[in-house]
Amino acid sequence: MISLVENQIQNYFSKKKIINRETLSEAFNMRCEKIVLSKNQSYIAKYYIKKNNNFNSIISETRSLMYLSEKFPNLFPLVQYCSDELLIINYIKNNNIKNHNYQEILADGILKLHKISNKLNEYGFSFDAQIGGLKQSNIFEKNWVDFFGEKRLGMIFEIINKNDPMPDIINKKIEKLLKNLENFIPKKPKASLLHGDLWSGNILFNNNQLAGFIDPGIYFGHNELEVAYLTWFKYVDKKFLNYYSNILNIDKHYYKYEPIYQLYFSLLNVHLWSRAYINDTELLLNKIS
Repeated sequence: MISLVENQIQNYFSKKKIINRETLSEAFNMRCEKIVLSKNQSYIAKYYIKKNNNFNSIISETRSLMYLSEKFPNLFPLVQYCSDELLIINYIKNNNIKNHNYQEILADGILKLHKISNKLNEYGFSFDAQIGGLKQSNIFEKNWVDFFGEKRLGMIFEIINKNDPMPDIINKKIEKLLKNLENFIPKKPKASLLHGDLWSGNILFNNNQLAGFIDPGIYFGHNELEVAYLTWFKYVDKKFLNYYSNILNIDKHYYKYEPIYQLYFSLLNVHLWSRAYINDTELLLNKIS
C-alpha cells in the first residue's frame, strides 16, 4: 500500500519524470530527500517517518518559509507544495566553496533579516517555531528577559530535567542564573527578525556566494542571540563581528552575556544530539559571573 506521503509526492510530480531520489538526512523522526527530475530540476521533500502528534514542525517550517520568501525570495527556498504531512521546496544549489570574504558576505545576508523589526518591539511571533523538531513557544512578550528566560533557556532546561537531568551542580547554577537573568541580559533590545536556527549546516554557500538559508523557525528576538550561536560554533570570528557591528551595533556588554546565549544552544544539543555537550554547558557556566 502506498503511504499518504508517497502518494502526495507521486501526484505532485505526476507530469514530470523523477530520475533520482536521495535521502539527505534523517533526524527527529523526519526524512529530508532530494528529488531530481529529468531536466536536472531538483527539489527537497521533507516528511515525518513517524509523526509527532504533539507538534507538527512541517507546518511550522512551511509558515516560516512562506513569510520569509515574500520578503527575501532569493535567500530562502520557495514552497512548492505543502500539506500536514509533506513539504516540497526548491533545492538551493550549494558546494560550500567560500573565499576569504565569506564572513562579510554572510553578515550582509543575516543583516537583511536582523534589520526587520515589528511596530510594538515585542518578542515572539504569530505562530510557534521549531528547532530540531522541538516546539518553541512564540507567544509575544514585551520584555526580552521574560521571553528568553521562559520560552528559550528555561524551556529546554525543563525538558532536560524531565527526561534525563544533568549533574546537580550544573542544574543549581542554571537555576540561579534563571532567577537572576535580568541582571545579565538586556531587558528591551530591539526586536529583530531571527532565522531561529542559524548554524553552519543551515547556511549555504555556492562558488564564493551566499546561496541561501534553510530550516528556519522564525521569531522576533535579540539579534545578538544568533550572533552568539555563530561564534559558539566558531563559524565566525571578530572579522564578522566588526563588519556586522558597523551596520547594526553590537552592545558594548555583549561579551559578558554571550555565554548565556550560547548556553541555550548548548542545552539544545544536550537534549537533541549528545550528552557530551554537558561539558560545553559546564564551561559556559564557568564563564558567567
